[in-house]
Amino acid sequence: MKILSFIRSFSRSVHEEHQGTKYFKADQQEVLECASSLTVWRKSLLLSCNGFTVINSNGNLVYRVDDYIHRRRSRPDELILMDGFGKSLLTMHRSKLRLADNWVVYEGEASKSSSNEPIFYVRKHINILHGNPITSVLAYVYEGKRRAYRIEGSYHNRSCKVFDDSRRVVVEIKRKDNIIGGIPFEKDVFVLEVMPGFDPGFAMALVLLLDQMFS
Repeated sequence: MKILSFIRSFSRSVHEEHQGTKYFKADQQEVLECASSLTVWRKSLLLSCNGFTVINSNGNLVYRVDDYIHRRRSRPDELILMDGFGKSLLTMHRSKLRLADNWVVYEGEASKSSSNEPIFYVRKHINILHGNPITSVLAYVYEGKRRAYRIEGSYHNRSCKVFDDSRRVVVEIKRKDNIIGGIPFEKDVFVLEVMPGFDPGFAMALVLLLDQMFS
């Protein structure tokens, strides 16, 4: 597919270590080893679906989301992050218990009636004072009742940072404007930087939830 060569070319412009390998699906061990910088494409590889496609520094497919918006105007209550082979890694359900846009994250594939305990809760921050959007808080991530992470920045501008409780940056979303083969990607293609020790799959799940909250 011609569009895949565009994405591979984009990946080469983002990752200096790219060696021009063929496009294929990566296993999770490779994801963990090459998770420092991922290229996120806000589009499904399936022409009939909406979603996301994520490749690593070798140009290999590591994550995907297909058809998470079933109708153009609908807001899905469930998101499923899959690996490159289509295995469900994380399931996210929109919470109906609060007025704000809040999500519950489960490991694997889980229905709302699942007896499994959520691994994280993600709550959208409501900025009553409408402060500076560059430094504003977007969302909080809770592990049980403990606030584990804080997300700041502007998802609209693809400029966000995830901080842990020690104020260390563990994930960063960076905008990367480019034109490949005459196609302007603009904000539909961006870079996801994941620091060592942070799960890249969960980092991508946070991207999906930010997209739901702020798109």
